Amino acid sequence: MSETVKTEVRGRVLVIRLEREAKRNAIDVEMAEGIDEALNLLEDDDELWAGVITGTLSVFCAGTDMKAGVHSTERGGQYGIIRRSRPKPLIAAVEGAALGGGFEIVLSCDLVVASVTAEFGLPEVKRSLVPICGGLFRAPEALPLNIAREMLLTGDSMGAARAERLGLVNEITDAGGAVDAAVALAERICANGPVAVRETMSFLADMGAETESAGWARTVGSEDVIRTAADTIEGVTAFFEKRPPQWTGR
Repeated sequence: MSETVKTEVRGRVLVIRLEREAKRNAIDVEMAEGIDEALNLLEDDDELWAGVITGTLSVFCAGTDMKAGVHSTERGGQYGIIRRSRPKPLIAAVEGAALGGGFEIVLSCDLVVASVTAEFGLPEVKRSLVPICGGLFRAPEALPLNIAREMLLTGDSMGAARAERLGLVNEITDAGGAVDAAVALAERICANGPVAVRETMSFLADMGAETESAGWARTVGSEDVIRTAADTIEGVTAFFEKRPPQWTGR
């Protein structure tokens, strides 16, 4: 198991913890492989019926480690999770910031529990980038369209209270309480018939398959545009140099 991804079994629930706090749990190759390994365990172990993914108490995940780039795995796609076809429910337990790819991990989960410290955002546009791990189409699915537009076009974040009001978050807890509440929610699911739960998961996945396919195809087109833009180089350079970018519109 990865040094930066730890797992804990609580009954029939697998808790997956992202632990790279010095880098705000930004995802590099090792962490992506660790997430993939943990989710493979969840899928392949018949004794595990649901999962919870979380970060540390100070941060859920700040997205991609920009020095490493986005790493994909065979079963999970980006970060080992984003394109994964999962037969068992996965709950995001969010403390602190879930930004960029971190929010896209949240959007790839089935349910969301957040503490009052949680913050959700897609700040890519601030660096002349676009979300390439599902955020472009999953945010408008999970949120009212105008709110998703606001997040995508401004790059600004929202807190847990607003996210719950808008239907993104299922439950809010006190600081430090997200994991226990998420496990309790998972246990409520595990109390039901596992065959019925799996069939429900499969039905919901099939309902969204056409939207997902179209969303990924269009995301590739947007990524191609961004990759060749001069502003993209400037945005990334400014990030590493810790200065405001100087945009040219090209």
